[in-house]
Amino acid sequence: MTEVADLEARERAAHALLASHLEGEVAAQAYVQTVEYDPEIPRWYVRFGCDGRDATTIYFDLHQRTLRYEVYFLPDPPRNQLELYRFVLERNHNLYGARFSIGPDGDLYLTGRVALEHLDTDELDRIIGVLYELVETWFQPAVRLAFGR
Repeated sequence: MTEVADLEARERAAHALLASHLEGEVAAQAYVQTVEYDPEIPRWYVRFGCDGRDATTIYFDLHQRTLRYEVYFLPDPPRNQLELYRFVLERNHNLYGARFSIGPDGDLYLTGRVALEHLDTDELDRIIGVLYELVETWFQPAVRLAFGR
């Protein structure tokens, strides 16, 4: 098999795994509000309820070699930006599987990436769990710091 054919096969297998697991087992979980797929991107949206905020959506973007994922975390704060950025950068030092980043719009995101050869249902569940835990743990302290609430 050529390298191109191997990459295409790996991408097809990852697509099938994502569709099956996210739209099946993950969607059936009580905490999950919705799972949607946009074939034009291709992107899956997994929206789940949280205690610290109304809901969070994980965006899963499938690429030829990797699965990229992100959560919109917080809008660009009107004040205390330096304190907030220091706060999330200090958190980044010990994070595994995701990191805080500033998007092109200035907003804060949690992002990560996994190589397709390491992608399986356990890894997907780990990613979802890590992102859920990070939002639950750090969203309210970040809001208080950025917006004084």
